Order: sequence, then C-alpha cells, then structure tokens
Amino acid sequence: MVHICGDEDDFATHGLRAFNHIFQDIVRPVRSGALRAQPGPQGKVTVLVGGGSGHYPTFCGFVGSGFADAVVMGGIFASPSIQAVATIGRLAHRGGGIVMGFGNYAGDNLNFGIAAERLRAEGIDTRIVVTTDDVASAPPETPERRRGVAGDIIVFKIMGASADAGYDIDAVEAVSRKANDRTRSFGIAFDGCALPGSPEKIFTVPEGRMALGLGIHGEPGIDEHDLATPEVIAEALYSRVMAERPPEARRLAVLLNGAGATTTEELFVLWNALEALFERDGLTLIAPLVGSYATSLDMYGCSLTITWLDEELEGFWRAPVNAPVLCRHKVEGDWVPASRQAIAELPVHYERAETEAGSQAGRCVARAIARLAQTLHEEEAMLGRIDAIAGDGDHGQGMARGSRAAARAAEAASSAGAGARRVLEAAADAWGDRAGGTSGALWGEALFAFSTVLDDRSALEARGVRMGVLKAARRVREIGKAEPGDKTMVDALAPFVATLERHHEQPGPMTEIWAEAVQEALAGAEATKAFAARKGRAKTHGDHSKGHPDPGALSFALAMQALSPLVADLI
Repeated sequence: MVHICGDEDDFATHGLRAFNHIFQDIVRPVRSGALRAQPGPQGKVTVLVGGGSGHYPTFCGFVGSGFADAVVMGGIFASPSIQAVATIGRLAHRGGGIVMGFGNYAGDNLNFGIAAERLRAEGIDTRIVVTTDDVASAPPETPERRRGVAGDIIVFKIMGASADAGYDIDAVEAVSRKANDRTRSFGIAFDGCALPGSPEKIFTVPEGRMALGLGIHGEPGIDEHDLATPEVIAEALYSRVMAERPPEARRLAVLLNGAGATTTEELFVLWNALEALFERDGLTLIAPLVGSYATSLDMYGCSLTITWLDEELEGFWRAPVNAPVLCRHKVEGDWVPASRQAIAELPVHYERAETEAGSQAGRCVARAIARLAQTLHEEEAMLGRIDAIAGDGDHGQGMARGSRAAARAAEAASSAGAGARRVLEAAADAWGDRAGGTSGALWGEALFAFSTVLDDRSALEARGVRMGVLKAARRVREIGKAEPGDKTMVDALAPFVATLERHHEQPGPMTEIWAEAVQEALAGAEATKAFAARKGRAKTHGDHSKGHPDPGALSFALAMQALSPLVADLI
C-alpha cells in the first residue's frame, strides 16, 4: 500500500509538482504536465506523450532532449483530460505539427483523440501513435486490441530521437508506427498494488504463486503458476515475446522492467537468466535497459519488452538522450554476451608442497574447512533468525556463503598438492571475499593469521594448531576492537583460547583438550543471552538482543564443535 499519501485526491498533483521542481534543469512546469526547459527549434515536430499517473518514470520522465517535447498527466491510472492535452499541445507546438503518443486504453484514446481533432481544427497538423505491445492482452491477429505497457519507453524514445533529428511529421509518424509494430512485451506479478488512500490492493496474488500477463493497472492476467526459479521466470517472459519474432530479426532493444516494488537487484538476477537465452539464440542486444521504467505504484512484478531493430530504428535507439528517465551519450558498439566478457582477475597458482607430509597436511586442512562449511550451512537459518532480532539477519547467510567459498578454495589448493599454509591462506582469502561484512573480515583475517604459523613442508602438530588459534584470536580482537562482555564472537573465542592456553602448561590428549575448549566456547555463547549488544549493527537495538545468544559467538562455538571429530586426524 501507499504509506506516504496525505490527501489521496492531491497525490498525483503533488507528485507532478515535485517532479517539475526537482528536474527544472530539464523541464518546466505547466498545468497537468511539463515542457522541455529548452524548446526545440522552430519548425520541429513536437512529440507529446502522456497518460495516467502512478507509472513513474512513465510518462513525465520522458520529457527531455532526444525524447519527448512535452507530457500531459492524468490522475492515478486515469487519462488526462481533453482540455489538458489540447492546451499542452498548443504550448509545445513549434510549427512542425504534433505527434501524440500514448498507450492503448479507452480513456486515452478518447481524450487524446478529441484533443487531436480540436488541434487539427485550429490548423495544427496532429497525428496519433498508440502503443500496442502487450502480447497478453490480445492475439496477434488483432494487434489493435493490445494494451500499451512498457514498450512506451522504447517506442517514444525512437519517436523523440527521430523528431530531434529533423524528420518531418510524416516520417516521425511512420518510424514511430514501425517501432510499435516491432515491439512486444509480457509481464508477470507476484503481488498487486494499492491506490493512494486505500488499504486494499486492486488485486492479490496467492502466496507462492505468480500471475502471468497482468496489465499495468491490475487488469486480469491470463494464467497463474507456482513461483519459480529465475530461469523458469525468464523462459516464461522470453518465450512469449519471442513467439512473434520476424524471421530476419537478429538485433534488438531490450527492457527488463520492474513494476514498482521489485528491487533492481532482483531484476539483475533475472537478467542473468534472460541474457543466456538471448545468447543461446544468437541475438545481438543494443543498449539494453534493466530497472523500473514503467511502474504500477507498489506492484511487485516485472515485464520483458523487446523491439526488433532495423538500421533506422537502431540509429534512433542509440541516439543521445537527456531526460529524467534516461540520460546517456550516443551508444556505440554491440553488447558482448556475458559469457564472453573478459573479467580482470589475478591468476591463481598453487605450488605443490615440497614433501608428502606437507601435502597430507594441506588435505587435512581442506577437510576441516569442508566440515565447517557443512555445519554452517546446516545452521544458516537458525543463525539468521537470531541475528534478525537486533541486527540485519544476514549472519547465517554470510557465514554459510563464506565457508562454502573457503571450502572450494581449500579443495582446489589441496588438490594441487599445496601444503597446510597455502591451503589455509586460500581458504582465508575466499572466506573474506565471499562472505563480506564484519563476519567475513573477522573470519578471513583469523584464518589468515592462523596460516602464518604453519608451513608447507610439515605435518600438523598440536603446538602449531594451538599457536595458530592464539594468533587468530589476537587478530580478531585487534581488528574487531571487542572485549568479553560486548556480546560478540569474542565471548566464545576468549574462553576457547583460554582453555588451550591453560593446557599448554598441562599437556594432555589434544582431542580431550579441544572438547573441553568447545564446551567453554558454547558456555560463553550461551552467557551472551544476558548481555546487551555493544558492538556492530545490533548495538543500535542492544536491549532487544537480551535473552538471545550472540550469533557470532554461537557460530564460532558451533564451528569449533564441528571440528572435534577431526582433531585426532588433524594432529
């Protein structure tokens, strides 16, 4: 639902007023719309676009050089009035006639159509181009019945670029119609949207399901499926827009559009799956776009739009543009498929240990890291729940991700015959790199510090393991600036280390010493239930964490416990 609203009757008006103020370097305000701040030359064809509000940056974001000359906006999901369209048309006209662009909806057809009649009666040559890109709304035999959705961005961009290039009104109309005829869109929704002031959504999608083919105002879709992987969603979108592909078409403009509530990161994940399909079919992408360009308030969903480009359309799609919705120089070159993009990386080389004992020690370290990764994967959800009480809930995910990467790196190094030091170095770097965040840095640095007391020639020994743990602990406290009682990893680490140090003076079987140290670490983690967090993100709501263990302390204790069965083999 819309949370920042005020009087719902003023929602669209206040939004337009703010838009005109924020982008005053590009637009200037008029009642119910906007004009370019710097009008085009006399004799230029005027591109006037518009429709209902609630779809930002469609339509008001289209005004600017290389795009539209003017926009006229209606209320939320409502066509602008005849009077507003005609008035803004008169204000924007530069003598070369007007080409109006809008989506294929009854209200827009009526209001823009009558306004065009009035302008023609005044001697202003006025043409209409209606977008009809939504393949879900009608079969290919009746394209005139299809709705206009996110295809507006590509069609109107080409329309505006052709007008700025000096095309006369016949040519602007013709190239715009060609762009529309070669544009297809299909959308899906995971949840509906609510109008300003309304507590109820226009439509809902059952939990765990996705609706296929919905319109941008919540118009009914054509089907409903179980929520699926990015690859399945990509195929659902791709197959429908490609079903009407012209036989000769190989080059295309592409827009993966968010419906309003969908995050750009989610769209990027989906793009990876889509891009693989384009590459599979040998298609060339020209300046693809990913983001929220045609929204429906807070609808959760996305759509895929493609335009089959010929030489003329491609030139106008590549042309420079400066509008709130899109700002870029002339686009040069084709998009290289992701699989062929060169990624700058330093080469990784693992030297084989000088002795078999060294290689054996490396394999032991790799087994230990793999065991950690398995345990942290199993405990990922639990650690995340605890972290969410006062933190951001990502501790379990970060620990699982980091340890998985560490296990892969350790396995690669040990398979190459590397010794204990090099294997642990590889694991440390991978953990810190992939886990990210505070825990990633702490664990990465701890493992790296541990590795510095080892070598690549010798077998593992109890003394080396004890020294490694001590050095790792010092490094954690050095960079984390935490002390016992701060409700951090240190509350489990400190008693674990203290136990190892105590038995340094009173030697005994390492398996027994390790088991005792683990119990002390678990007790230390349990004791953090009584503490309020004083470090990290949790400190902001420190009291909320009381009654729950610190996730960092608990994950450390569980990790050390996971190694217990391996201690006899390691040393």
